[in-house]
Amino acid sequence: MASTVGVIFSSINEENVPELTRVRSMGSIPYGGRYRLIDFALSNMVNSGITTVGVITKKNYQSLMDHLGSGKNWDLARKEGGLILLPPYSDESEMLYKGRLEALKGATSFLKKCKQDYVVLADSDAVYKLDYSEVIKYHAEKNADITMVYHEHEVPESHYNMVFETEEDGRISEIGINPKCSGVKKNYINVMVARTSFLLNIIQDAIQHGYTSFGKDILVPGTKNMKIYGYKFEGYYGAINSLEAYFNANLDLLDKGIRNEIFGAHDVYTKVNDSAPAKFTESANVKNSLISDGCLIEGTVENCILFRGVKIGKGSVVKNCILMTDNYVGHDCNLAYVVADKNTVIRDNRTLAGCELQPYFISKGTLI
Repeated sequence: MASTVGVIFSSINEENVPELTRVRSMGSIPYGGRYRLIDFALSNMVNSGITTVGVITKKNYQSLMDHLGSGKNWDLARKEGGLILLPPYSDESEMLYKGRLEALKGATSFLKKCKQDYVVLADSDAVYKLDYSEVIKYHAEKNADITMVYHEHEVPESHYNMVFETEEDGRISEIGINPKCSGVKKNYINVMVARTSFLLNIIQDAIQHGYTSFGKDILVPGTKNMKIYGYKFEGYYGAINSLEAYFNANLDLLDKGIRNEIFGAHDVYTKVNDSAPAKFTESANVKNSLISDGCLIEGTVENCILFRGVKIGKGSVVKNCILMTDNYVGHDCNLAYVVADKNTVIRDNRTLAGCELQPYFISKGTLI
């Protein structure tokens, strides 16, 4: 894997969760009490032996930079290679990229300097654990031009999605973008492997032809003239393509089997923050919840994910909620199916409720 470079898109598909990406990039969305979404793609690369990773930024990436720092927490603070933040525009343009293809055009200088034979492209919009070295091994065995990783699940509605049809040997025969279909399909999970030289060639060809879409202009017609293969990923896959999906992916961690799959075997690395342990008073009643360091619990918490520094007042009942860092819930409140961004204050005697299909969202810094 020393001959592989990684590229992570930190801001692709932000429009799917506008509530959470108004003030941050997709990759810096908080998850699971202490993590950010980019931690999963980045940790997968590090655990696969990839030591040079370029992260393509776009906008609202201050929190992403604060989180990643020098890359030390991922063992990527290196003299050669390591973690490299890539600007959101190319050498020839000062305009922000509009899609994946333009983002790759902006990253060509980085890729040309890399000496690695292979490149792994991954998004920051999902929770999963995958050994990329196995994908590259499959890619080499098939002598493929491109290998695209897929997961079999129900086709999501009203969101951008790409599905495959494959032949017996795994070669992709047809690609559908936002197809009108239902049921379990082979859904692309935005992880791709290619030879670095091959990727640079198709990017250059796209520039010469004025292509704008990597999917429609390159991949779809590429099934006829390129060897594009599909690699099946069979583990847990939590796509973050809506607020509801974000809510469910967090609460999935309350399932011991899923939690062990995500965090077992290989670590998921993240920025380390030292905080005091959570404190539970005599009036606290906590069931089936993940409580982070620095929390103060005086009320009832059930089926919840609480990030660092959350305070739940006496007499309050909080069920099926995601409360991010430094949220304050006053006394005698009732919260159900709520997703609260950072630094919100819910005063005494408030009742807030959403539902499983539409959680009640509170923006960052809101006072209620």
